[in-house]
Amino acid sequence: MLVSRPVQRPWEHAFVKMSEEDALRRKLDELKTEHRDLDDVIDRLAGQPHYDQLKLQRLKKRKLMLKDLIAKVESQLLPDIIA
Repeated sequence: MLVSRPVQRPWEHAFVKMSEEDALRRKLDELKTEHRDLDDVIDRLAGQPHYDQLKLQRLKKRKLMLKDLIAKVESQLLPDIIA
């Protein structure tokens, strides 16, 4: 019994891979923008004479989470190097 498999064209694989890379780059830009915005908010909040310490702590925690996500996305964009 013959089982037919779909023919994979080399350019289709490259197209899928490129669109995945584009999506990761867009996500990276969004994360970096949010990280930068949070940095500004944290600076303004900390500069006030009376500020909500709990709110500041939550913002800093969110900023650290974004930093970790940025590192993860950047590592996904780097090509695998076989040593």
